[in-house]
Amino acid sequence: MGAIGGVYVSDMGFAARSVSEEFSSGCEGRSGSGGGSTGAPADQDHRPDHKQHRDRTPDDRDEEVVKVYDGEAAWSRRLYRPVVVGRNWNERELVSAALRAFHVARDPDLFELTDALAGEEPPLHDPTPLARVTRLPNKRPALFLRFKEPESGGGEVRVYPGRVAGAGETFVTVSCCGDDAVADLMAAALERFGLDPAQAVQDFRCSEILLDRGVSERVLEEEERPWRIVVRLARESVRRMELARFYLQPRRDPHGPTLALFVASLPPGLSERNYENILVEFLGTENKFTSIGPIYYEYGSMVITYEDASKAVRALYALREAKYEDKHLLVMLLPSIEPSMVPVGVKPLLVFVNVKSGGCQGLELISSFRKLLNPYQVFDLENGGPLPGLYVFRHIPNYKILVCGGDGTIGWVLQCLDNVGQDSQCSNPPCAIVPLGTGNDLARTLRWGSGYTGCEDPLSLLRDVIDAEEIRLDRWTVVFHPEDKQDDPKELSKQLPASVTTGSQSEDNSQILVMNNYFGIGIDADLCLDFHNAREENPNKFNSRLRNKGVYVKMGLRKMVGRKMCKDLHKAIRLEVDGKLVELPALEGIIILNILSWGSGANPWGPEKDDQFSKPNHWDGMLEIVGVTGVVHLGQIQSGLRGAMRIAQGGHIKINLKSEIPVQVDGEPWVAAPSEVVVLKSALKVPTTPSYSEYTSLRDLNS
Repeated sequence: MGAIGGVYVSDMGFAARSVSEEFSSGCEGRSGSGGGSTGAPADQDHRPDHKQHRDRTPDDRDEEVVKVYDGEAAWSRRLYRPVVVGRNWNERELVSAALRAFHVARDPDLFELTDALAGEEPPLHDPTPLARVTRLPNKRPALFLRFKEPESGGGEVRVYPGRVAGAGETFVTVSCCGDDAVADLMAAALERFGLDPAQAVQDFRCSEILLDRGVSERVLEEEERPWRIVVRLARESVRRMELARFYLQPRRDPHGPTLALFVASLPPGLSERNYENILVEFLGTENKFTSIGPIYYEYGSMVITYEDASKAVRALYALREAKYEDKHLLVMLLPSIEPSMVPVGVKPLLVFVNVKSGGCQGLELISSFRKLLNPYQVFDLENGGPLPGLYVFRHIPNYKILVCGGDGTIGWVLQCLDNVGQDSQCSNPPCAIVPLGTGNDLARTLRWGSGYTGCEDPLSLLRDVIDAEEIRLDRWTVVFHPEDKQDDPKELSKQLPASVTTGSQSEDNSQILVMNNYFGIGIDADLCLDFHNAREENPNKFNSRLRNKGVYVKMGLRKMVGRKMCKDLHKAIRLEVDGKLVELPALEGIIILNILSWGSGANPWGPEKDDQFSKPNHWDGMLEIVGVTGVVHLGQIQSGLRGAMRIAQGGHIKINLKSEIPVQVDGEPWVAAPSEVVVLKSALKVPTTPSYSEYTSLRDLNS
């Protein structure tokens, strides 16, 4: 797969704009007035090498793998990156390869590699650096990547304006010697920003923000030495130095003193009064919040605000220690982003990363994006899901979303958008994808590729997001209405996985879900359920895309000789399409398709042929219904040897499930009770978008 790019995915639509539309306080791709280089130098050695993958094992005698540590912190934790290098490479080539491995976009001449196993850490020197490296039996050479402090005892430091009104640049580069204090740095930065440097200490403060493990901020004392901080960080970790920033902030917040805390992990569905009483019990009446809301009842989470900063900080620490029903509360201090902070004509990017997706790829991406963008516009979905980010962006009238995760993650973000969109200035932001999941069928359909490999340059990913075309995606509502004998809502919810029970439930116990990809009934859902249960029991065994597919194949083989829960499915269901009864052939599974990618890229509908059906797409308001005769047929479809049985097309589908049957909606499986199921077009509005022929000229990312 090449660099990820293509079209946006959204229930609302997709848009393409010009390059570099991030917050003005956080874009590494623009130059500041300080004259420093903001990206990789033009040197060929420093460009991203897409052929070198961190898991690659060289089979050529002229190559070998070396372990590279980027500082003392990595050494103490035994965290290194394996780097494939040439045995005859010179020092600069080796340093360039190490910098690429840690995604550090700096001039290689500023760094060196040292022998980590040779006592005094001697630097590697030409002509053949690797020939003199210490080698232990059956061990790879171990090297340190070190920052070379200039002989002048100082260097250049980037300073970002934060919320400094009137700053015309994204950042400035300030020359700093070892004895310069924070006050000197602020004065020089303000002058570069075109502001009065005499007001530096009186009106402003300087913060050190670290992005390597989340976003942490520390207000610097005036007598601290910024350059010495840089050198110390480089000694601990070169990557940490690269992910550190100095921010100027006004001592008095121009947007007012209000601070917001996001609180989650409380029981869903309580009243506002109940939530308020629970929180006050933990906080005490003397530290009660100024206001509460919005409340996301279905998620058991909410936002509380304070007008007193000291009270907000006390509340943050108190709630972090609190437990409700033996479950720790999740609490976050939310940044404040106002429309006035976004330059005219700029459409900022809100980034969500599922760090659990794609092995450790999500962790690497979140660090890279926090470096390239304003760190407060990049959200870890492990911390409260999409809601905190959507709340922070609620006043921004026009923005985009980038979702880094699998199809389930995309559905999660879109579901939260459905729930909060009416309370936001922008109710339908277009969404782009970096596919980190196993199947990535929605990402494939929308031309974002079959899966992120870890080799793509994060800055290139952002450029592809900006360049992407706008298209439309139909979304569908799936309503499960149980038979009358199923009066107990708890009985229904017991059969639904936790991820599905976030769908809304009506007073008559109907379960309402949103479908983006497909809806499976029978053998397909039965296999999906086995895979889901196995992954829930041993999540650590399912962190490889290739291994996941292998497990799925093994489960299919077992089904061939095991139980036949879905045999004669055609006798256990009744199907109506657009009000007409459909006679079903003998089959074991039905798949209702919104997109023409299923099971990691297969097309069950098959290639076009001249029959009674129209050519399908994912914005025509129609669903395609296909049948599967068994496990062998499923395997043939996935391998591309055969298509499924074409049954019907339509925009309104009704299905009667006469017995307990496995079902799955967008990869979330469970065993459904006897029910009437209705699938109809979602009421969500979708804007007009270009036709397919207008974006087929984009790169084919599956090639």
